Amino acid sequence: MLNEQTVEKLYAMNLPGMAEALKEQLARPDMNDLAFEERIGMLVDAQYLFRENKRMKRLLKNAKLKLLASLEDVDYRSPRGLDRSVMQSLGSCDWIRKHQNVIVTGPTGTGKTYLGCALAQKACREGLSAFYLRTPALYRTLAMARADGSYGRVLSRLGRTSLLLLDDLGLAALTDPERRDLLEVIEDRHGTASTIITSQLPVEHWHEIIGDPTIADALLDRLVHNAHRISLKGESMRKTKASLTQEEERL
Repeated sequence: MLNEQTVEKLYAMNLPGMAEALKEQLARPDMNDLAFEERIGMLVDAQYLFRENKRMKRLLKNAKLKLLASLEDVDYRSPRGLDRSVMQSLGSCDWIRKHQNVIVTGPTGTGKTYLGCALAQKACREGLSAFYLRTPALYRTLAMARADGSYGRVLSRLGRTSLLLLDDLGLAALTDPERRDLLEVIEDRHGTASTIITSQLPVEHWHEIIGDPTIADALLDRLVHNAHRISLKGESMRKTKASLTQEEERL
């Protein structure tokens, strides 16, 4: 009876991890051989792990990543110029803690979005906040925010995110409001947070799609100089995998 009351009190105090661990201990007679300090330590560890997992799930949900990607599942077999040691280094997330950026460029289908989402997923697992946005959606979001008076709040929210993943930069030439909005976002994050940019265009061509030379210089100065750059090459992985699947079906 006393044990049941203790478990109920742990739940009431919002300590479900500890409560479940205590129930497990009570169901195992071999736990009686452990010292009091060891059993208490196991209960504390269980609650800590429960909270960390809960936090990670919340961060992953809020990140709204386009793909369920992870660094452990990155394909290094395809010949696309991807360096395993570079990805392993980025997997430490030290670059995020140092407020550096990552730029991933390459032809369509080479896995830019997957790599970006894998890095963002790892950030969430490390307890860092992340958020995914395609750049066209970013421009629409900020245009609507400007119209309804929430522009400052949206910028502030984006600025507080540890890692912002902006996917598909440069699908079309930027309009004047779009390039100014992009500069506002990057300026707010410069030196205080990290950004991942993916683009089909090499960085050398970003001036062309940004349009305004002054804004382009300002953007590149804030994005590129402290960025880890990944340049992918080769054919579309989606196309290659589709061809392999068709070949296997014929066999």
